[in-house]
Amino acid sequence: MHKTHALFPFSLLTICYGVVGVLVVAYIGLIAVVMSSAVLTVEFSQSIKNDVAAVALLEGQYLANVAHITRANVAALGYTKPLIKTFVRAESVTALR
Repeated sequence: MHKTHALFPFSLLTICYGVVGVLVVAYIGLIAVVMSSAVLTVEFSQSIKNDVAAVALLEGQYLANVAHITRANVAALGYTKPLIKTFVRAESVTALR
């Protein structure tokens, strides 16, 4: 009497179940990665919108200050025009030279 041994110590059905289990876990992991990247993208775009709003607010304040300075009557504030304008010759154009 001969004993017939299988080529694999496990049955083919058990191996298929293992492969399906690994694929299911990998699929769930991929879904988690996609969802977390979507969340990060939404948070990043929201922070950009907040930064743009802050820059717009600062720009409005700057323009209001410039308009106030432009409308100011410097003579009423005690400033006078210079009597003599003196020009000096510059040695270099930039500070690096």
